[in-house]
Amino acid sequence: MSSPLSVDHYDENFIPGTVNILYSDDQSSDCSGKPLKRTKDGLILIPQPSDSPNDPLNWSTSRKMWHFLLVSFITGLTAATSNDAGAAQDSLNEIYGISYDAMNTGAGVLFIFIGWSCIFFAPASSLYGRRITYIICLVVGTLGCVWFASSRRTADTIWSQMFVGMSEACAEAQVQQSLSDIFFQHQLGSVLTVYIMATSIGSFLGPLIAHIISMNQGFRWVGWWGAIICGITVIVIIFGCEETVFDRSAYSTVVDATSLELEDFETKKDKDEETAVAVLEKQGPSTGPARTNTDVESNDEKLKPYLQRIKIITPSPYLIGYGFKQYIERFLLNFKVFALPAVWLSGILWGLQDSYMTFFLTTQDTYFYDPPWNKSDTGVAVMNVATLIGAVIGCLMSGWLSDKHVLWIARRNNGIMEPEYRLYLLFVTLVISPAGLIMFGVGAERQWPWQVIYVGLGMIGFGWGSIGDTAMSYLMDAYPEIVIQGMVGVSIINNTLACIFTFACSPWLDGAGTANTYIALAVIDFVTIGSIVIFLYYGKTFRIKTKNLYISLVEATQGMG
Repeated sequence: MSSPLSVDHYDENFIPGTVNILYSDDQSSDCSGKPLKRTKDGLILIPQPSDSPNDPLNWSTSRKMWHFLLVSFITGLTAATSNDAGAAQDSLNEIYGISYDAMNTGAGVLFIFIGWSCIFFAPASSLYGRRITYIICLVVGTLGCVWFASSRRTADTIWSQMFVGMSEACAEAQVQQSLSDIFFQHQLGSVLTVYIMATSIGSFLGPLIAHIISMNQGFRWVGWWGAIICGITVIVIIFGCEETVFDRSAYSTVVDATSLELEDFETKKDKDEETAVAVLEKQGPSTGPARTNTDVESNDEKLKPYLQRIKIITPSPYLIGYGFKQYIERFLLNFKVFALPAVWLSGILWGLQDSYMTFFLTTQDTYFYDPPWNKSDTGVAVMNVATLIGAVIGCLMSGWLSDKHVLWIARRNNGIMEPEYRLYLLFVTLVISPAGLIMFGVGAERQWPWQVIYVGLGMIGFGWGSIGDTAMSYLMDAYPEIVIQGMVGVSIINNTLACIFTFACSPWLDGAGTANTYIALAVIDFVTIGSIVIFLYYGKTFRIKTKNLYISLVEATQGMG
């Protein structure tokens, strides 16, 4: 977490998300007299790490990579279990007479609980640590898989998906928070590349793996294997996943009291008055800097013992009692993020990509078992490999290449980096993604050559990967200190859209025809991606207008006041 008493938040020139990665007027760190810490290339590290060996930003590369591997695996696993129910549909229909419409309802329930469960886990993460939410979600996912494996009634196939959906909630918002805990801002694009790739692997290969399991071991083993792997992962997380919550504010040793205007605190946030007065009182009659937490920063600080680093619950330093009242306050606070335009941009862009997945999977089942393709169940499932390849390419463009592109622009802008720089590469996606929808959808109905179909799927996957990476990195850059709250908003929008399109998919395809439906989807895709033009022109204005809301969210979620 960043310093809760960061004077920059109240500076009249402060704009959320706008940072100078090369220069600083005073060449000192935030609330500290020490020189700013930089990379070997001269980039200012954002956020500034403390000198503590327990600061996740200071972890060794091996510790960071292990944690990165764990949360990426959780992402891929929960995505796979959320997309594997289709492999059992035929068997459930033949043996128990459970209708496909009922199982489609289960998919809608899944999306609703993926999105809306996030809003319940986010406050717990800020108050009790990240680990507990991962453990709860994976335990719930294990129960959901067991329930699905035991399905015999319609209710089983629907409500088991509620538990499976809740399990993916941790990957929808929690993982991004963990990644921002251990990596610097200039690394996030590349880091999110792996996150989106893990999501893609789970989403696109999960159904294929589930199909192979169903064919060779029976449909119930789709659920049993999910339960076994989730259960093992719970054990690994309990003993091998370190807590990443760190109170970096305790290590901000010097506050320049002369730059703290008490009037600013009174006018912008009454509840900060006591904090400002306390700082000034510590200063006393002297006009020099006031010192805070001087006993915390110490070169003699040791790495916490292993058992402390893997505690099930790590209470936040501002937790009061059991934190029930604070939990409710933070729960209600999450709804404020819907006033941030960047949340809507990210949620709609990412949500539509999820929605397109429902359409192309339905179209695969409708057309590709019949002439002229005559594919087997496995052959249809393998088609998703083309989508995965496209997603990987899209991730690389909007992740690794985007990081380099953003830094290239910033260096030519006197070091100033704006979140909107992330959006420029989506002009490539603006052409590729809609074209892919037309090539696949129209091609399926009109029986175009298989090469066109597969390239179309790859281009749809490219849109999935590039938009997913860009949507998240843009939001995290724009509002870096409320990552989990922002991602909760994105997840709710994303999965609510996916739920709506899940129920609309079959009626739309039946009523308008496959070709016309995909042409309409391509137009929607082009218009929504094209909305980045609005943010390229007015994104900074939106961030300026929401500055006070952002500060209030930072204050409330990080214990300020």
